[in-house]
Amino acid sequence: MARWICPQCEREFDKARQGHVCVPGGTVDETFAGRPDYQRAAYAAIIGLLDDLGPVHEDAVKVGVFLKRDRKLAEIRPMARALSVELYLSRPLDDERVTRHYEVGRGRFVNVVRITDVDQVDERMRGWLTEAFEDAGP
Repeated sequence: MARWICPQCEREFDKARQGHVCVPGGTVDETFAGRPDYQRAAYAAIIGLLDDLGPVHEDAVKVGVFLKRDRKLAEIRPMARALSVELYLSRPLDDERVTRHYEVGRGRFVNVVRITDVDQVDERMRGWLTEAFEDAGP
């Protein structure tokens, strides 16, 4: 996974000089500081599954953690009442757990799922994460 590192903010991207908001990155722990325990536990379950599939880059910023391979595969955003999991897939998901979906580019859709308990990182969510992982890589 060849990556470009911005010389100003030192964050990693898939393309040289990729447009981005140039702010310094942080750590996963900083992103989840002060958040309910289930959110950090759900993130741990998500990243554990993805690490088993292969290398994933964690780009932690104030609003969340962007998970990347060659392309972005998910954004994990702690929120006041839920953990927002935004899955980048080649299709919109037709499922009651998906609160919304929108197209971000030709054949790329963001599917938003809200998690309020670590048990929601279940077989269905693991399947979607696996699909996002595969869609974002070679």
